[in-house]
Amino acid sequence: IRLNFLPIKRWYLICDVILSADIISTVEFNHSGELLATGDKGGRVVIFQHEEECKNRLQLRGEYNVYSTFQSHEPEFDYLKSLEIEEKINKIRWLPQQNSAHFLLSTNDKTIKLWKISERDKRAEGYNLKDENGRLRDPFRITSLRVPVLMPMDLMVEASPRRVFANAHTYHINSISVNSDHETYLSADDLRINLWHLEITDRSFNIVDIKPANMEELTEVITAAECHPNQCNVFVYSSSKGTIRLCDMRAAALCDRHTKFFEEPEDPSSRSFFSEIISSISDVKFSHSGRYMMTRDYLSVKVWDLNMENRPVETYQVHEYLRSKLCSLYENDCIFDKFECCWNGSDSAIMTGSYNNFFRMFDRNTRKDITLEASRESSKPRATLKPRKVSTGGKRKKDEISVDSLDFNKKILHTAWHPKENVIAVAATNNLYIFQDKIN
Repeated sequence: IRLNFLPIKRWYLICDVILSADIISTVEFNHSGELLATGDKGGRVVIFQHEEECKNRLQLRGEYNVYSTFQSHEPEFDYLKSLEIEEKINKIRWLPQQNSAHFLLSTNDKTIKLWKISERDKRAEGYNLKDENGRLRDPFRITSLRVPVLMPMDLMVEASPRRVFANAHTYHINSISVNSDHETYLSADDLRINLWHLEITDRSFNIVDIKPANMEELTEVITAAECHPNQCNVFVYSSSKGTIRLCDMRAAALCDRHTKFFEEPEDPSSRSFFSEIISSISDVKFSHSGRYMMTRDYLSVKVWDLNMENRPVETYQVHEYLRSKLCSLYENDCIFDKFECCWNGSDSAIMTGSYNNFFRMFDRNTRKDITLEASRESSKPRATLKPRKVSTGGKRKKDEISVDSLDFNKKILHTAWHPKENVIAVAATNNLYIFQDKIN
């Protein structure tokens, strides 16, 4: 992978006052990479489409334009628990395309919705029982039989809700994942994982339940879950204790007993007050091949071989220079930020976010890494992103930025990688940046 990236288009304008509703909360390419969906804290879903005329022009293959925008979730209030339910979109997952329409799942804290995105460029005219304005005609005045004909019209993209999966989670939903059988999907909250059928909305199967009989004995929560890309009976979930459990649904209906348990032993010499917090896993992703999985904790990204449970095969430090800043990060709550991670299409590189609008990329073959910045200054069309370096002390070089100058309010939590091309999407607060590798 080339690590020079070219910003193609910026979709959200930065203003002095950032509205909370405009903050992007999830980013996801569909399986072909033709569409890119973003969800925000205001409950909106914005879908971008790859420009048709740019497909055969390599230097413009990262060109995306707005395709559809719709309101997915509205704020609600649970009167029984006196609890306000935010409209914020926590996750979006695309279903594999079966016909001309596209389907995606979106979720807030409590309710999952299945949306159909379809195009309409023709309309039927010449009805027997209706006139041109849509009003019903008098049946006694109809003297001839007409066959309706399809007439061309301006292209219209419709987003319609097809299913609503609700009332199954007591706690906040943090993950949804579509199974490889294309019929089921799982949803996870802090203490339970449910398995749904895409056609059935009134019931789901509880396949993991870690809620103790006495909540005072609670020691860990579920932080992320994902289905295996090839084996429909296998899934993993991570915990706030830094452990990952792989479960096989063929073993038992309730997967409380894991099949494999992944945990890296902690070095006693480096243990501190913050060790348990920073070891919490915020994201877990299977590789496309299904052989590996990747986990993201606060300071690092780890790649695990599914056949080796005792330690990861690769560990990449994302922002090790923040270890000396953990006290201040704890005070401003940044230490609880949940960073996501993603693979490229060939599983040869991985990407994750950091602070100061930095994002990190690691080449698994050469073990090279690079830090890039998504910002207004670097987002001019055709401009090449320059690698950024952080100085931890002593004499600072010209191109370096001091660790004390980092802006912790600017953070990249959500990233996505095109499944076939070196095109990436990076969400920086209320801005979406799309970059592609440089074409010489």
